[in-house]
Amino acid sequence: MVERLTGLDASFIYLEEPDTPMHVGGVLILERPPGGVDALADLIEARLSLVPRYRQRVMEVPGQLANPVWVDDADFDIAYHVRRSGLPRPGTENQLLDLVSRLTSRPLDRRRPLWEAYLVEGLSDGRVAVVTKTHPALVDGLGALDIGQVLLDVDPAAPTPAAEPWRPQRAPGAAELVWEALDEYVRRPSAVVDTVRGAVTDVRSTAARLTGVAGGLLRTARKTIMSAPTSPLNASVGRQRRVAVARAELEDLKRIRKAHGGTVNDVLLTVVTGALREWLLSRGEPVVAGTSVRALVPVSVKDEDAQAGNRVSSYLVDLPVGEPNPRVRLTRLSYAMRGVALHGQSVGADSLIALTGFAPPTLHALGARAARGLSRRLFNLVVTNVPGPQVPLYAAGSRMLEVFPVVPLARGQGLSIGMTSYDGRVYFGFNADRDGVGDVDVLADLVEQEVAELVEAAG
Repeated sequence: MVERLTGLDASFIYLEEPDTPMHVGGVLILERPPGGVDALADLIEARLSLVPRYRQRVMEVPGQLANPVWVDDADFDIAYHVRRSGLPRPGTENQLLDLVSRLTSRPLDRRRPLWEAYLVEGLSDGRVAVVTKTHPALVDGLGALDIGQVLLDVDPAAPTPAAEPWRPQRAPGAAELVWEALDEYVRRPSAVVDTVRGAVTDVRSTAARLTGVAGGLLRTARKTIMSAPTSPLNASVGRQRRVAVARAELEDLKRIRKAHGGTVNDVLLTVVTGALREWLLSRGEPVVAGTSVRALVPVSVKDEDAQAGNRVSSYLVDLPVGEPNPRVRLTRLSYAMRGVALHGQSVGADSLIALTGFAPPTLHALGARAARGLSRRLFNLVVTNVPGPQVPLYAAGSRMLEVFPVVPLARGQGLSIGMTSYDGRVYFGFNADRDGVGDVDVLADLVEQEVAELVEAAG
């Protein structure tokens, strides 16, 4: 029996277009390992057995009768996925980010396993970097591992295991894939009914069969009427990206929270809001008292019915960029975040999944395209915050110094902001369309200035 992509994973595949590659990126800055980047390459190869999906590729079902399946890549070549690169002297952060921007712009090859890792030498102070690209379809669920996690250990002396021999399983033939797809319809007749209903575009009747989805669709419909504010962040997206980074001390953010209330996440949203305000003003954009920027904020929430124990809901939060007082901004955002969490006003993700979760790939493509068309009206940018470990981590005996997330852009979205905390600091990663938000480095600088101003205001 083949392993089929879930409805959500398949939607990620069909959502992708050349201008909007969906891979999630990461930039890990490490001390130089004793064995150089070769030690990192050996470590990745030795630990691939922990993530067998990283040796599998996506195979389509003939006629798109069912979702694609995962099959072992008989031609798997570790040298294709783990590549070496180097920076010219002096190896500055700007030079590294130029490289990351170019790598982020390139879609992953769907004919191969959907991940890549670049081992970068030549950084100043003898450091090295690992730049990862992982497709969301590859990382199934919050508990799944990506290649960056496989690299890291709490113990700096953790040994590199010997690479285990691997033999790929035979990929199914076209006839076998068709037979299994038809067999699924026989064993689950409701799938046929859902398919027929979907084929006549009655997607709502399919979605309403799911517990709790109807309410989500209604909430989404109400939010759709209230379109996101007009913003330079929403424009046609080209194929080139610009990546920028910023940093903040976690202790400073806690000091702000203690002085003014809210949570650390509220403080981070306040910092982003203040930076966006100054960035808009620097571009000559009109900013008045009622001006806001709507952010889609994915939040991990408990799901009592899910076997995995966790899921992600998405909240629409209006960032009050028109408010000049940072304390008032924090108060308003704290109130807004408490409200959406208390009333469970999750929109977007849950409902859009319902539109595609029980449909064949052709409807996955339609549902994904519809989601992209709606997203530009619903929100201006995505802001993610993923708490990380507050202890040092190591790879091949080398300490990880910093880690920056790179969140992909959706269609019509010119900017995404990812945040992660690690070892006492918070790291911001900005991914922007090179043409529409080419001055994203200015926004990154403003984030650090905003933190400094809030710390000063906290005394």
